[in-house]
Amino acid sequence: MLSEITIENVAVIERARVDFTGGFTVLTGETGAGKSILIDSINAILGNRTSRDIVRSGAQKAGIWATFTEVAPGVLEKLAEAGYPCDGELLLYREVTADGKSTCRINGMPATAAILRDICGSLVNIHGQHDNQSLLNPAKHIDLLDAYAANSALLGSYGAAYGKMTELQRSIASLSTSEADKTRRIDLLKYELEEIEGALLTPDEEEKLEEQRSLIVHAQRILEGMNTSYLALSGGDDDTGAATLLSTAAAAMTDAAAYAPELSAFAESLNEIYYTVSEMSSDIQNRITGFDFDDRSLDGIEARLDLIYKLKQKYGPSLEDVLAYGAKARQELENIEFSEERLLALEKELAQSREQVEALAAELTARRREAFDRLNSKITETLAFLNMPGIAMALDLQAVAPGPIGCDQLEFYISTNPGEKPKPLAKIASGGELARIMLAVKSALADKDDVATVIYDEIDTGISGLAAGRIGQVLRNTAKGRQVICVTHTAQVTAYAGRHLLIEKQVEDGRTYTHISELDHDQRIAEMARIISGDHVTDLAKANASEMLELAARA
Repeated sequence: MLSEITIENVAVIERARVDFTGGFTVLTGETGAGKSILIDSINAILGNRTSRDIVRSGAQKAGIWATFTEVAPGVLEKLAEAGYPCDGELLLYREVTADGKSTCRINGMPATAAILRDICGSLVNIHGQHDNQSLLNPAKHIDLLDAYAANSALLGSYGAAYGKMTELQRSIASLSTSEADKTRRIDLLKYELEEIEGALLTPDEEEKLEEQRSLIVHAQRILEGMNTSYLALSGGDDDTGAATLLSTAAAAMTDAAAYAPELSAFAESLNEIYYTVSEMSSDIQNRITGFDFDDRSLDGIEARLDLIYKLKQKYGPSLEDVLAYGAKARQELENIEFSEERLLALEKELAQSREQVEALAAELTARRREAFDRLNSKITETLAFLNMPGIAMALDLQAVAPGPIGCDQLEFYISTNPGEKPKPLAKIASGGELARIMLAVKSALADKDDVATVIYDEIDTGISGLAAGRIGQVLRNTAKGRQVICVTHTAQVTAYAGRHLLIEKQVEDGRTYTHISELDHDQRIAEMARIISGDHVTDLAKANASEMLELAARA
């Protein structure tokens, strides 16, 4: 769960540090005080998209630090796989500079926003007002139902089977071309293969031919160079060679070393050099004797290199590409020539794959139907408690062709009054009703995931009176065994919180600052009275707030 967050130079917040605990915490404050900034900061620390606009005016950068404890096993596993060790306490850091550059760290180690989002995105579930509108989109309903049914593993198996089936369908479609197209393609492939395979190419042939051509073209210079080198080493009729001179020098130095031992090293070195030069002279002579080339073979080499050049122009920039193209063409030709047999095999495999997809899709449908009955029971019970009695929900489930998530097209229907036929949510639910329905759904899903921290951003918008108080009770019940943080504008919800944080905006020396503080009992009464009566806090409002707290404590 989120145990601490520190915010520095984010919008109107110069610096703020907030400690959180488990259970139910509310945040209140006047509009514009900075409640949304706190939520945005939590979103940013989880790797979600942000911009340089969050940097406080005049500051070089904004920084956000967050500490999480009791980290879920799934997150710990992801951290370990990504190379971020965690001993139970997780420290996240996000920095955004005034020029838009972002820096992220996980337990002090560098990370990217994408890594942060992938690994740590499930630490917190943030539910804002716009999420209520997702209930109006039928495409979202199947995701909610799958989450409640815990269909993740089954969806993975179905997705793999569906992927295999679609791949088989694509393979069959590529083989199922017209006979005329097949004939044209076969003729082209055979022509290309005759060119490539008929050339009898080898991978290193071009390099060897280039070497042979260079040898023939420069044969005269090569031979002259070897002859000159040999004469310099071995000597000629009129000249003494280097080998003879070295022999004389070595013998003289050996004789001198007999009387001056310190010259022995020179004598040994001269002897070694003499033997090396003598052997080199002999090797060069052997090469001169064996050096042979045929000018006439140059024409054949040039013709061969020209053939390779033309093939490279048609089938690839390198000889390796030409050979690879030929191998691919040979495989394609074999596939076409044996397409009937291959087609029969693929169609048999497709039939088996389709059976697997249909079986898994049927299992998904059954689990969704069964899960809806349980979910509907929980939602109906919660909505009755939230002052929406007589709610009747129904599942409109239509069978469709297999798709990425099954063969179901479904939508939640609802009747808000007894005796009325259920209709799509978008047609009958008001804003306040949507908020309560979403809270009921979220409450039902609370025990189905391992997210330790849930944040509700003004979920009670448009709700007051008894319904607002009941929302507070539901949130307090949901917070048992986890952490629930709620931004609220209603005193009824506030009364049920275990902790109350106040976000205040102040102007000092012409600059705006936001402060966050925890309220004690008397301060809570004063803040709730402000929420009830506005700018003019009356004794009656304070008495009403005090009574709310007492009633909530006994509820």
